[in-house]
Amino acid sequence: MSPGERRSEALGYLRGAADRAKRRGYIPFPPAFVIAPEGEGGPPPLARLIQGGRGGKVRLRLYLCITMMATKEPFDLRRPPGPNGWTQMLGLDSRTGPRRVASNLTWLADNKLIDLQPQWGRPSAITLMSATGDGGAYTQPREEGRYVGMPVEFWTRGWLLQLSPTATALLFALRDALGGHSEPQYIHTVKRQRYGLSSDTWTKGRKELEEQGLLTVKREPQGDFYDFTRLRNAYQLNLERLDDSPSWS
Repeated sequence: MSPGERRSEALGYLRGAADRAKRRGYIPFPPAFVIAPEGEGGPPPLARLIQGGRGGKVRLRLYLCITMMATKEPFDLRRPPGPNGWTQMLGLDSRTGPRRVASNLTWLADNKLIDLQPQWGRPSAITLMSATGDGGAYTQPREEGRYVGMPVEFWTRGWLLQLSPTATALLFALRDALGGHSEPQYIHTVKRQRYGLSSDTWTKGRKELEEQGLLTVKREPQGDFYDFTRLRNAYQLNLERLDDSPSWS
């Protein structure tokens, strides 16, 4: 099967999964998944997900899909796809996909983001755990107040499949950092560091998001008349772009 055929098949599975979960609007993620609390030195779970071999592509996409699909308490998938099903949903090569899926589900479980419960004759049931990775129970982010929302079109239009892990991580970070602002915003270095993304990751992700039309970066002066004024990057997300398909590569 060609990459284009795998992608078309994967899009069908993603749209079917969103329909079965009755997902509409925004999929909520807790801020603690995206940004580390003030004063803590370790990276947040999102940054940890993209570290390691191949940039964590499979485990990041697996986790985002599980979160999109597990909608009701106890936020589990009692009849999840098996390794072959996940391989098709994520558009992976059928020769290596099942092994990569199995190893990354284990990684997610070892890092306390999910719990795997063996089932006789079926794939292990999957239960979301606290998105902080502390081993606690998963709670609905909307019930906790503020959350980081990602439009369901991120999945159904195939952005999950097209964007690299670095671009996806930066997209989530900017959703958190910019909140509901419609005007370009400067993000202070101290806050940027709390996302756990290196300067190289930030630069690569920014370039990819700009090329896809998801991000506009402007050089704007910071400071007032009495301060030394410097030009700094101001960021503005173009989330309406998610309503269309990405530029495939």
